[in-house]
Amino acid sequence: MRMTPGACALLLGAPLMAAVPAHAQDAALLDEIIVTGVRTDTAIHAIRPEGLAAAAPDSAGLVARLPGAALIDNGGLSGQVQYRGLFGERVLTRVNSQRFHSGGPNAMDPPLHYAPMPLVASVEVDRGISPVRNGPALAGGVNARLKEVGFGEGAAFAPAYDLTAGYRSVDDSRSFGGVAGMASERFRVNLLGARETGGDMRFPGGVVRDSGFRRDTWGLSAGWRGAHDELGLDLRAQETGPTGTPPFALDILYFDTDFARLSFASPAESTVRLEASLGHVRVEHGMDNFSLRPAPAMASMRRLSLADAETVVGEARLVFGSPTRSLSVGADFEQADKSVVITHPDNPDFVVGSLPGIEVSRLGGHLEWRGAVRGVEAELGVRADAHRASAGEAWTGSAVPAGPTLLAAAFNAGDRDWGGGTADLAARFWRDLGDFTPRLTLARKTRAPNAVERFSWMPTEASGGLADGNIYVGDRTLRPETAWIVEGGFDWLRGAAWARPTIYYRRVDDYIQGVPFDATPGVADTRLEMVAAMSGDPTPLRFANVDAALYGFDMDFGLQVTDRLRLDGVASLVRGKRRDVSDDLYRIAPPTLRLAATWDETDWSVGAEVAGTLRQTHVSAGNDETPSGGHALVNLRGEWRPRSGLQLEAGVENLFDRDYRAHLAGRNRVADSDVALGERLPGAGRGAFVTLKAALR
Repeated sequence: MRMTPGACALLLGAPLMAAVPAHAQDAALLDEIIVTGVRTDTAIHAIRPEGLAAAAPDSAGLVARLPGAALIDNGGLSGQVQYRGLFGERVLTRVNSQRFHSGGPNAMDPPLHYAPMPLVASVEVDRGISPVRNGPALAGGVNARLKEVGFGEGAAFAPAYDLTAGYRSVDDSRSFGGVAGMASERFRVNLLGARETGGDMRFPGGVVRDSGFRRDTWGLSAGWRGAHDELGLDLRAQETGPTGTPPFALDILYFDTDFARLSFASPAESTVRLEASLGHVRVEHGMDNFSLRPAPAMASMRRLSLADAETVVGEARLVFGSPTRSLSVGADFEQADKSVVITHPDNPDFVVGSLPGIEVSRLGGHLEWRGAVRGVEAELGVRADAHRASAGEAWTGSAVPAGPTLLAAAFNAGDRDWGGGTADLAARFWRDLGDFTPRLTLARKTRAPNAVERFSWMPTEASGGLADGNIYVGDRTLRPETAWIVEGGFDWLRGAAWARPTIYYRRVDDYIQGVPFDATPGVADTRLEMVAAMSGDPTPLRFANVDAALYGFDMDFGLQVTDRLRLDGVASLVRGKRRDVSDDLYRIAPPTLRLAATWDETDWSVGAEVAGTLRQTHVSAGNDETPSGGHALVNLRGEWRPRSGLQLEAGVENLFDRDYRAHLAGRNRVADSDVALGERLPGAGRGAFVTLKAALR
């Protein structure tokens, strides 16, 4: 398999992938992490920046290794990716090219929750911005591709499989999964499945209580390829069992989720191609504060919350020309129904419809041109979207105090419908000058407020995944975020050395962030503040539009020192500031640096990595954010390839058992833990891991 400097590989090999889509990204615009398959080439012929294999179950940690990316660690299965200071729905995150809505109000199941590491084949990251054809979003896109058996080369069916089993000592976690099936040149079919379990995570000061997890995934993938078209069908179910989430007020009881996607594509060599897909996702979610963690001292404070989300998405586009010289025109839609109900497990009269009957829809269209002018490659795109959002009537049971009941009545008396439009523009230019490829991006990107930000009438800790212990309330008058983006950089490869630096600036109008509810924070002079005080937070935050700017620098680089020794590195720096007041943006990753050395022999390799961050002192005073200290970790990894199709990996994370607190880590909400209540959650202590991979193609 050919790798380019634009492909960041944790484990290089030949994954069992389907044919490349007709609208594949240019390497100058894409990062790609290949995480499955077994290495078949043993000599190093090209620069291949690779890091240490991720042993944790959360695939968000894999993406966080790329330039500009960072991990928001919200628990073993609930991590989110921050990219150049932006996170949550601002980053267009998909699984198998499918968009969908999270099941819960606190994003305990962000999109990469549905990409278990034993099933991940590769992760594609759009550098800087996501193309307009993929939909609206402020930051670069992330697309996790799951393993599947690709089409074969002959008329007869041939078996294929790609299996992974692993163990990690720091949380006594075990995982097993993969795909197995058969394929010919016309048909392919495979089953997929994975099981992952883990206990409480250890750190140098003890154990992070309530951090164990359980997740099961199974499904079917099939395809048919004719002379002029190709059909694909993916069916998948995932059950997340009781899983601790220490930074949240509630733990995961269950996520029961079903995926379905039907896709159609014309051959890549066609001069007129049709690409279309239709997808459906259904999520049912339960969470409580007493099954896994110590129950509240007052029985009246026990809570069981039930949520669901159903998403239907579809897209179709016509592409005229070749993959590198084309005009694309297309349309897409997204329809989601969501609800959240808060209950008391022993009192059926205590019920609060906190997000009642939410309906969200989007209908969009795009026009995109890919070509060249005087030797300069270009990708130019424009899209427009019409958005609608509405909420049903909020309700409370007879056992609910008067305060929330009056807030529900006020919510119902107001306007619960919103509609608006957004427009995105993107222009990306680059030129291949041999060993030097300069790049320039200019863009206008948008994001509409989500249901939590707009319709949260009841002050709760639902924040879309911030996990900061604050109580939030929505604002129905929120305007969409609009980012004006400029970034420039270059890809350089000369002999044994390479580097890809980028500088960027994002001016974001109407950036959505929590601000004090009114001009007298801490003074409960409104009914909403009184209700928030009853829940333990007399200073609630209100989602509001502010003006912001994010700017920074990131790069990855490497050097082939000898035929066997390779050095690689990743550096990231981002600043986020308010433009309307003198303050920093909330929860921005500190500067980070990763340096790795790898020695590669014919059938084995060993590597060492140092991963460090500086102190983060640029924090939001308006959100009472506290600074964090820096740290440096040393990790070791080795792999042995005894024969083709078989690979054994082993390593040690946090070799010197460093006690550290990542700046983006949430605050502990679990009593009787070795981590104090309200303290930043620690990172994992020293732990060994071992992974066995077997593949037949």
